[in-house]
Amino acid sequence: MIIQPVTPSRKTKPWVFYICVGILGVAVAVAVFADWAAPYDPSATDFSALYQQPTAEHWFGTDQLGRDLLSRVIHGARPSLLGAIALLAFATATGVLIGIVAAWRRGWVDTVLARLTDVMFAFPGLLFVVLVIAVFDRGPATAVIGMGLAFAPVIAKFTRAVALEELSRPYVDAYRLQGVGPIQLCTRYVLPNLMPTLLGYLVVLFGEGLLSLAALNFLGFGAQPPSSEWGLMVQEGRSGVIQGFVGPALIPGLAIAIVVVATNVVGVRLSDKLAVRT
Repeated sequence: MIIQPVTPSRKTKPWVFYICVGILGVAVAVAVFADWAAPYDPSATDFSALYQQPTAEHWFGTDQLGRDLLSRVIHGARPSLLGAIALLAFATATGVLIGIVAAWRRGWVDTVLARLTDVMFAFPGLLFVVLVIAVFDRGPATAVIGMGLAFAPVIAKFTRAVALEELSRPYVDAYRLQGVGPIQLCTRYVLPNLMPTLLGYLVVLFGEGLLSLAALNFLGFGAQPPSSEWGLMVQEGRSGVIQGFVGPALIPGLAIAIVVVATNVVGVRLSDKLAVRT
């Protein structure tokens, strides 16, 4: 699993952008208010309603244990979105630190850090997860840390590129002449100026992070039953597909696809807007 940087390519029609913003707003609202929005307990089983088709009582039908799919998808939004946020937070803290240090120090420090990120690029993200599992055992934190290590070099290289451009600006030399220390200069002036560009890029990566975590949960490395995380729901619904019941796997899969596409559209548009530097 090799993660490549995403480069904004073309502008999106405004109505498409606003629809995607609305989709993400609904996803966030559902995650926040899941306890009130879900009609049933997501873990409540009903063996008299196994693999039930969509009805007025169960709008999305039920799964292999008679659990309401709508309720599980609603509750699954929270761990799915929070997992992607935690992944990016960990990767961003690591990658931004590496990128800024490399751009600031340059020389042999830049060379060493560049070789370090190249080595990390050479390993699939799944391998990082396996290494973390060997230490911490499987679970949501394992998936977040493992994939965070895979995303960190991507963010580090991007941060280094934009930091080199920012450090060449006249105000940096002016603050240096005034005696401003390197840590204060980077944290107080350089990093805030980088945040708009980084923000748009991170929104695009959020979709990739959500998809990557869903894949790890599907493989059993992350969330464990009875969690309603979307990737785990797809894995649990596989047995029904063989029997002709595609809903338990299809519905959470569609939720993942819709949120990822919406995030990419919004991220590309934000990157186009926020990356304009004056």
